[in-house]
Amino acid sequence: MADVSVLLTGKDLTHDDLVAVARGDRPVALTEAAVEAMSAASSLADHIFERGLPTYGLTTGLGAQKRTSLHRDDDAFSRRQIAESHVGQGPDAPRDVVRATMLVLLNQYAGGSTCVRPVVAERLVEALNAGETPRVRMLGSLGASDLAPMADLARGVVGDVPLAHGEGLALINSSAYGTALAALALADAARLLDAADVAGALALEGFAANLSTLDPAVAEARPDPVLRRTLSRFRDLLQGSFLWEDGAARNLQDPLTFRSTMPIQAAARVALDHALERLAIELNAAQGNPLVSVAAGRIISASVYEVAGLAAALDYVRIALATVLAAASERSVKLLDTPWSGLPTGLLPQGGPDLGLSIHAVAVQSLAAEASLLAQPVSFTVVSTAGAEGIEDRASHLPLSGRRLAEMVDLGDGVIAVELLVAAQAVDVRGSTPLGRATGAAHSLVRESIPGMAAGDPPPTDVAAIRRLIRSGALG
Repeated sequence: MADVSVLLTGKDLTHDDLVAVARGDRPVALTEAAVEAMSAASSLADHIFERGLPTYGLTTGLGAQKRTSLHRDDDAFSRRQIAESHVGQGPDAPRDVVRATMLVLLNQYAGGSTCVRPVVAERLVEALNAGETPRVRMLGSLGASDLAPMADLARGVVGDVPLAHGEGLALINSSAYGTALAALALADAARLLDAADVAGALALEGFAANLSTLDPAVAEARPDPVLRRTLSRFRDLLQGSFLWEDGAARNLQDPLTFRSTMPIQAAARVALDHALERLAIELNAAQGNPLVSVAAGRIISASVYEVAGLAAALDYVRIALATVLAAASERSVKLLDTPWSGLPTGLLPQGGPDLGLSIHAVAVQSLAAEASLLAQPVSFTVVSTAGAEGIEDRASHLPLSGRRLAEMVDLGDGVIAVELLVAAQAVDVRGSTPLGRATGAAHSLVRESIPGMAAGDPPPTDVAAIRRLIRSGALG
């Protein structure tokens, strides 16, 4: 049975819907109300154009040509707005990013905030449902609407559809590309944080850590609902674990990366929750200029494509995620080192001169260090004020912020894969049982991916199988 279509209204597109369309090829359809809204908006644009009222991009040129008047419906001019607007650079965007961009743009049209007619929107529906993937280059947008990648997309999708006045501009003057990048990166970041919770809990068992940090009194002492939720999650992950038994803990106080695992994870959840709130707004917001308001009977020049809130939120997520990955790296290294773990160096079952899993120590530190370099905020970066007679003097850099989060998550998959590998071997060598309800299940999944290292075995050198496990979402 075919998947039920995602019905687009311009008002209620969800993050899950976007991922299902972008990565699962779920079909889409416009609602009757959306078609009516677009028809009303395009009729208003026709009326204003015929009256010759000064309206940016509709009866005037663009940017520095804003004082140039247009006096007729000119399909050729609308196509020049696409073809000559901006030029992208760099590698082609992945298929899921292109599909997500088309969906975000289409949902904006469905809201009736542009002068795009239903026939143009239906062309996007057709492209999505047919699995078309136009070439969209990754680089070239400052995030003050994504002109370059949106122009690539428009050139690849519009085809022979005749364009009316203002539609060329409406196809390119949008932040749909940056919003799509953000949405997919946030979906992957959420999945990574779920896996990081599990890896951190398994590392606590491998270390024989002190679970006093999970005492309910900790949550009572801090008015932080996300910390409360995180502490509860870790207690669930470790339900039934030997760590709850008297005398199981080796130390009165463990190193901070073990003791503070839960607050660090909670801080990342706070950042992620905030970003998802901002994303939910952008998925259903007008992002074009000019803004068509049928209710007011006007077409308004406004920077509704401004996405400063989402761009800054992604910066926040990267900062918090860098701390998560640094802590995971440090836990892995300490589990490999006898003075900290109380286990043989490299977690060789019977000790010996070989390095064992210590071969992963430098690698995991390298990944975490590289990830930390991607945490530098970009949403406040200043650009030249010279463009378009000084009008285009502000940029959100949302596409850059989204790309950096995606790159950080990719590095993070490697960091958490190493922590899972090391933690699983640590609990094997320590031999304390039982493991927690969820950590035990995670240990089994890791062992299905990479067998445990017995005495005399060469250490596994590749964690790709565990990375695939993380990306599958099975550890959530």
